[in-house]
Formats: sequence, structure tokens, C-alpha cells
Amino acid sequence: MFRPCIDLHQGRVKQVVGGSFADRGESPTTNFVADQDAGWFAQRFRDDHLVGGHVIMLGPGNDDAARLALATYPQGLQIGGGITADNATTWLEAGASHVIVTSWLFPEGVLDGARLARLEATVGRDRLVIDLSCRRRDNDYIVVTDRWRTFTDVRVDRPTLDGLADHCAELLVHAVDVEGLTRGIDEELVQRLAQAVTIPTTYAGGARSIDDLTLVDRLSDGRLDLTVGSALDLFGGTGVRYDDLVAYNRRRAADV
Repeated sequence: MFRPCIDLHQGRVKQVVGGSFADRGESPTTNFVADQDAGWFAQRFRDDHLVGGHVIMLGPGNDDAARLALATYPQGLQIGGGITADNATTWLEAGASHVIVTSWLFPEGVLDGARLARLEATVGRDRLVIDLSCRRRDNDYIVVTDRWRTFTDVRVDRPTLDGLADHCAELLVHAVDVEGLTRGIDEELVQRLAQAVTIPTTYAGGARSIDDLTLVDRLSDGRLDLTVGSALDLFGGTGVRYDDLVAYNRRRAADV
């Protein structure tokens, strides 16, 4: 199934190349900057009854835009970017269906079980999504944090996925090496995820046509959902028509 997304950078809806964030504060490589605000996109998703989408705040300056999206489509969008146990409840109260957490769980590049337990106790397992955005290193996929710049010591593999499944409702996995490039999905990562995940999981990164949606469905035997970003006409792309994705979801729902 297709899940929508709203990526925010400096308060604007953008599509960026995932691996292009720098350590010195430069802006990332940007494929698209929307004229419309975040609420416009949230309204489209609400009107088309798309569920399980996410809003990702890439760095500071995005709170107002994120709150607008959540207020426009209450309980219809998840929120991620800078989420901690201290602010998670605030975002749920603002209208998010779930909070998505990544960097805060990995201080010093290590998964902190105490932080995970605290966050789970704060919001409940059923409203928690863990972001395992990753980059390939040798033959492994390694979780990266801090706007995808910092490698942790956590592999995206069966032991990791099994260990986290009891503590969250869903997983979100950005394939950072192909994010924003519209050159096709990372098929190996999709296959590895499909063999290991036991809870709902969304893959993001590299989609260039609606064929990638059917490919993810086939490779994962329907276990993974897909987010489409830079290739989508809604975000200035030419590879995928938003209306086609909405129609695809409706056909899949009718088949269930």
C-alpha cells in the first residue's frame, strides 16, 4: 500500500536528497520546494482517505508547519523529527496518531533501552513508531541518526527487528543512500525487511514509478508499505501520478 508523507525543512514542504545533510549547517540538496503549506497536503490526504502517512521535521523551524498539518488531518498522520519522551505527548495532543522516534533513542550511537522503555510508558506501544533509517556499510544496513549523518552501532537485521517489535506499533525505514534520487528502490533492503518484520513497516527511498509500489508488494509479499517522495507529481516529480497511487490503494482495499 502507498502511504503519504510530508517532509518539512525550515518550515517548508520539501523533497531533499537523504544523504546530503552536512555537518557544518549547509542546506541539503533539494529536489522540490512547495508553494503550498503543509496543511494543503494534509487536506489532500484527508480528502482521499489515506491513512498511516507521516510528517517528518528535518531540523529546527518546523513546529508550526507540523502543527498545521496535524490540525488539518487529526489522527491521520504520524509525526517524527526531534521526538523525545518529554515532548511526545504534546505532539499526540496536537493531533498526531503516532509519534516517530529515531535519534533520541540512540545517544552516542547506541540503542538506549531505558529511553525506549520510558517513551513506551509515556505514549503506549500502540502509538509509537520507531524509525530505523539506515545506510549500507559493507554487507550490513546500519541505523543512522541526526538527520541521517551519524552511524550508530545498530544493524537493521532480524535480531534488532525482533527486539523492537514488542515495544512499538510500527517501523519506518528510510533507505538513506537512495532517498530522493528517484533511481529505484533498494531491493535488497526491501527483501531483508520482508523476511524479518513482524509488525507493520513502511519503506521509503528511491521510488521512481508506480511499478516500484507493485515491486515492493511482490518482494515483500504485501508485508511492507511504500512512501513515494520526489518522483510524485504532487512534489514536482514526473514519475508517479498521485491519483494513480490513490486508485491503487482503493483497489487493494477492495481486494482484502
